[in-house]
Amino acid sequence: MAGRFTLNQNTMKLRMGILGVTLTLLLGGSAALTPRAQAQEAAAESVKRKVKNKVIPDFPPLAKQMNVTGRVKIEATVSPDGRVTSTKLIGGSPLLVNAALDALKKWRFELAAKETSEVIEFDFH
Repeated sequence: MAGRFTLNQNTMKLRMGILGVTLTLLLGGSAALTPRAQAQEAAAESVKRKVKNKVIPDFPPLAKQMNVTGRVKIEATVSPDGRVTSTKLIGGSPLLVNAALDALKKWRFELAAKETSEVIEFDFH
């Protein structure tokens, strides 16, 4: 019995050691990443351009019929003259994406000294 108890005790020590190392790596890694993420968000917010003309997307009939709702997130490249020159889909339902892309391409932003990148979210509810 004593040998068996020692084996379980050693196994528990090993498991606790592994758990401790894992937690240290997880918490240490997330603490190192958090300040960078916050700094990038703050920088992105400071360069946001104001929208001069927004076009509201039409709710696609098929999505309405199927009761599909949600958000579509798009990254848009905006030229210095305020026109959307390119788009990149970040996420959203395939039934809603085209309506959001069509509307965003018609948006106009304020003038700027250089090309910028903006992230736009459309809510379909």
